[in-house]
Amino acid sequence: MVLGYVDRMRRLAAVLLPLALLGCPSSTPRQAPPPPPPAPKADLVLLGGTIVTLAEGVEGTALAAKDGVVLDVADDASIQKYIGPDTQVVGLVGRTAVPGLSDAHMHLAGLGVRRFGIDLVGTQSLEEVKGKVAKAVENAKPGQWIRGRGWDQNDWPSFRRRRQKFPTARDLDRVAPNNPVVLTRIDGHAIWVNSQAMKLAKVTSRTKAPRGGEIVKRRGRPDGVFVDNAMKLIRDKMPPLGPQELEKAILLGQQECLVAGLTQVQDMGTSVDAIEVMKKLDASGELRVRVYAMHDGHAEDLASVIADGPMTAADDRRLTVRGVKFVMDGALGSRGAALLEPYSDDRKNSGLLLLEPAVFEARVRTVSDAGFQVATHAIGDRANQIVLDVYERVFGAAAPLKRPRVEHAQILTEVDLGRFAKLGIIASMQPTHATSDMEWAERRVGSDRIQGAYAWQSLLTSNATVAFGSDAPVEDISPILGLYAATTRKDQFGFPEEGWLPKERVTAKQALEGFTTGAAWAAFREDSAGRLEPGRVADITVLDKNPLAASEDLLAQTQVMLTVVGGKIEYARQGADAPPPAPEVKTSTTATSTTGATP
Repeated sequence: MVLGYVDRMRRLAAVLLPLALLGCPSSTPRQAPPPPPPAPKADLVLLGGTIVTLAEGVEGTALAAKDGVVLDVADDASIQKYIGPDTQVVGLVGRTAVPGLSDAHMHLAGLGVRRFGIDLVGTQSLEEVKGKVAKAVENAKPGQWIRGRGWDQNDWPSFRRRRQKFPTARDLDRVAPNNPVVLTRIDGHAIWVNSQAMKLAKVTSRTKAPRGGEIVKRRGRPDGVFVDNAMKLIRDKMPPLGPQELEKAILLGQQECLVAGLTQVQDMGTSVDAIEVMKKLDASGELRVRVYAMHDGHAEDLASVIADGPMTAADDRRLTVRGVKFVMDGALGSRGAALLEPYSDDRKNSGLLLLEPAVFEARVRTVSDAGFQVATHAIGDRANQIVLDVYERVFGAAAPLKRPRVEHAQILTEVDLGRFAKLGIIASMQPTHATSDMEWAERRVGSDRIQGAYAWQSLLTSNATVAFGSDAPVEDISPILGLYAATTRKDQFGFPEEGWLPKERVTAKQALEGFTTGAAWAAFREDSAGRLEPGRVADITVLDKNPLAASEDLLAQTQVMLTVVGGKIEYARQGADAPPPAPEVKTSTTATSTTGATP
């Protein structure tokens, strides 16, 4: 009995003792939690400025980036932890960093090609143009083609007084009788040539203009100006640019973009040859600005152009080829924009359609089915209406996913103005077009139609997506000029005092968004670009003034200090990439005198 009792007690103790021990405090101290991992060391840190992020709840004076991506935006003290021995540290010295500026509509090779010929931008008279051509002839070989770009007869007072539409071949013959001369109008929708160029192209009084083009004639004879599709009659006879010339043009254009603060450009109507050159430059690391290229929809064999499908840039590359750009009409300045009613200053003319609507619709379907984004140049109200109608039939409810674009969208009826938001169509517009055209635009379309012209604020108010660009080389590449034009609707001299059609001005933030978030959406980059916040690409433009706070005068004087693409400084104004200044060391100046006198 005793043994049985003892045995039961031992078994009970064996069960209870471990349970009791669980409730006893351990004599071994608890281990402290492991320390947090060290902050990653940044490749680039910006300190001591204003960071305009355009991201909700993200703000600061400093930014850190690593491997091309933003690590953090915060105050200077919080960013110090990202600085390592190999970090490039730049002092902003009170300057402002904004999301990398993007041009939603320009022509990269064209920007560089302008350097090859005569620059006629800003010429104020026929005589000034003739003088530049005469000088080029002196330096040319016999029979060499002479090119130029940038003339605008609307800027010549003598033409305005005489209401003369265009200059003539005879004007050029007097200074260039033996060299063929081809001068492209500033908008790219007309060329002015001499008799030698027409002779080489075999253009005579019997030559008919192709559909969508006009040969300006006097008494039945070609007078030297070819509008829109008729330009092909001359250009087909001109020697084309070779790969080396295209490469030089692209590199020249790229440098202009970087100096202007642009981190991405959307290249409209890019030729197959230019795209091949860009691919080569991208592979070799020489393409330093991001390029979103759109094929030229005028290509004769469109199927072969799009056969390979869209190409999206890899993480370490800069080139994306994802769209096709069509041209529906001409330009307002050369009276080629297609209008619903005749021009107010040319009652027999309603402009030109460069594509038959049925052909256009078929091409839009083909391109979209192949996975490409569609963009279409449309300036006149008739052209815009046709494009919107086709987009509505082709895309329907899928438009917000496909993101079809209207390039320029300059003259809109009140009804069509509201269709952009309703249909999910992007309005890709250029603010400096308005300030360049405002002196004569109302003469073209009259006081009623001008109310729907360059209508940025009306489109934004309707909740349409607006992306801003320059259309360079038609206009200056500078996005600063674009910001100024968008917010003031004034020229560089501050005219008119209240702004032209001031109800269409946009706010400073809306203007900046047009060149950042709006442009990013138009290029399918809304998740990676357009804002400065952790995880997005470190595409940054540093300005010497804050575009959201600067007065009109100061905004017009704003300078680009740094252009950062993928965390790498691709352009720096002299001294702008310097490290932060060393902090001032305060020393005591107190001293004592044995005589008690004040030293």
